Amino acid sequence: MTRTLHVRIDSSSDRSDLEDTLAALDAGETDEVEPKPSTLSVEDLETFGRIFRPTNLELLEAIADHEPESIRELARLVDRHPPEVTQNVNELADYGLIELEQNGRAKRPTIWYDEIDVDIPLGHHSPDVAPA
Repeated sequence: MTRTLHVRIDSSSDRSDLEDTLAALDAGETDEVEPKPSTLSVEDLETFGRIFRPTNLELLEAIADHEPESIRELARLVDRHPPEVTQNVNELADYGLIELEQNGRAKRPTIWYDEIDVDIPLGHHSPDVAPA
């Protein structure tokens, strides 16, 4: 079964659905029931572009493909300096895109989803305004 993270641009930026899913995963509650789709709302297109820049997507793919035991191992996998990767990983964790599990003295980056589905609205459409 594919687990999907839905991402949308939404100025209201409510992350409660995502946080509920992460809490259920932490408690081990998602094995018995099919997880509901989780949505991450990003404030604006600029923030979306920063979060999903190519270097961060490369990190997400490396985590999914190799399941590194630490941020240092992740840095080796993507051939980047650990301090830069740590900064990117912390940003991704702040948005709930990855979790950092304590693994001895290291932190192990993990993801709970298999794919990301993105909804980007083009323009600001209001139902009360007719097109010109």
